[in-house]
Amino acid sequence: MAAKERFRVAVIGRTGRGGYGHQLDTAFLAVPQTEIVAVADDAPRGLKAAVERLGVKHGYTDYRRMLREVDCDIVAICPRWVDCHHEMAMAAAEHGRHMYIEKPFCRNLQEADEIVAACERAHLKLAVAHPTRYSPKLETVRRLIRQGAIGRVLEYRARGKEDRRGGGEDLWVLGTHMFDLIRALAGAPQWCFAVVREHGRPVTAEEVREGNEGLGPLAGDTIDAMFGTGSEAVAYFSSHRNAAGRPSRYALQIFGSEGIIEITEGTLPVVKILRDSSWSPGRSGKSWQDVSSAGIGQPEPLTGPQFRQRHTLAILDLLDAIRHDRQPKCNMYEARGTVEMVMAVFESHRVGGPVRMPLQQREHPLTKLR
Repeated sequence: MAAKERFRVAVIGRTGRGGYGHQLDTAFLAVPQTEIVAVADDAPRGLKAAVERLGVKHGYTDYRRMLREVDCDIVAICPRWVDCHHEMAMAAAEHGRHMYIEKPFCRNLQEADEIVAACERAHLKLAVAHPTRYSPKLETVRRLIRQGAIGRVLEYRARGKEDRRGGGEDLWVLGTHMFDLIRALAGAPQWCFAVVREHGRPVTAEEVREGNEGLGPLAGDTIDAMFGTGSEAVAYFSSHRNAAGRPSRYALQIFGSEGIIEITEGTLPVVKILRDSSWSPGRSGKSWQDVSSAGIGQPEPLTGPQFRQRHTLAILDLLDAIRHDRQPKCNMYEARGTVEMVMAVFESHRVGGPVRMPLQQREHPLTKLR
């Protein structure tokens, strides 16, 4: 059978409640192998704007009706708010559509398990918008680590943006990017030990609230978490509200016995290396060096538009995964893994000690907090 040349895409947005995420809708306009054939938005004014923006003939206020009536291959689930992801993904799976979904994947492990099971039953591919996972620079970082550029890896250290969202919200909104990077480089964690605090005290059920952007139960203005990898290295994530750096500390740093690699988030992330076993340029006199996809100190050869647009590489990878019946690079299993890391933070806090992963507890830990 000849490979499919053009994929039909239906877009789901929600103006005023997550919109179209980080431009997941217009991202498909940059990929000639795709054609947007319809859009759904339950806000009439937002729908009108989306129809004009995407140049489509068919607009729906009910995405379920769109899925019934429109012949499409892929559904773009665009809202930034997470409270609708599960129901939209389940509806898309019911109609046999592959999916590209804005992060975070969903609100808890029960929702993640149900989406994964639905896609497995229908043999569907699902990709999540963690753009660094698709970047060629990620393979460069892997190569440098394999070659011993920073010696033995001792720890992975990540932080969120630590702005007004610092703590639990940062854990979800930006921490999932960092968790996906940790998983890409270190593999799935085996355990988690974490503390969640509010105003300097461990949170209790009294501090649990509904999170912004449909995140579900949320707590904590301070998150400090540690994850065990399959090697001697340990991974850390922290976020403290209103403690942002300038420039931001939002990045993953990989500390080795001979230096540090730092990688930011994005399709063509900033990558730097410090070849300094003391980790202290002030004492060693050594300097950070730029890393391109070609290597340390080399000019960046990747200059095409697909590296400037946040989603193009991810969409192209999804199309290839569909054609060749493989999993996308950031697939539903990896996305469920990032949700599990978030849940492990709250579960470890709930039980007051380390928890093994995968988690046996699939319900949201904050709903069981005392």
